[in-house]
Amino acid sequence: VIIFSFGFQKPASLVLSPTMGSFFSFPNPVNEKAGRISAAFTVAEGAVFLATEKTWVLGIMTYGLLSRVLAGRRLSPMANLIAKVIAPMFGKPKWIAGPPKRFARGFDGAFCLAALILAWKGKLQEAKVVTAWVMAVSSMEALLGFCVGSNVYALGVKAGIFPPVKCGEPPKP
Repeated sequence: VIIFSFGFQKPASLVLSPTMGSFFSFPNPVNEKAGRISAAFTVAEGAVFLATEKTWVLGIMTYGLLSRVLAGRRLSPMANLIAKVIAPMFGKPKWIAGPPKRFARGFDGAFCLAALILAWKGKLQEAKVVTAWVMAVSSMEALLGFCVGSNVYALGVKAGIFPPVKCGEPPKP
């Protein structure tokens, strides 16, 4: 049985078996600073695609976002670099609830996947428009700390689609 949950009171997870449940999970809480840096990397990747029109750049961008939805940073070398090396350079972490950020990564990942499919089908201009949208929302998070996906998640909580989420305990040093 596959259960895909975007975050309720427990950390959200894709449970394939009892032994794999912890691998396919997303942290709660997450470091907001790492999330903002990750958003800046997404903007940079999008800019590289717009400049080069290389579809494989969209593939890397899509993989990075969707792999984090599935397993946090476990499958993403970029996310590990950000969390372990770059984010600590900006001081102490600012812990926030993980499930809205997982939803946001899925939100961005779905748009990147759409752009990738459009590019594969030869609709490069349409792929560029979708990529520009991902870059715009990622820029808002990176520069302003405003996460569109997390705010959509909050609207889902108000509408009763998602239950309220509490921030988990920060990891022990």
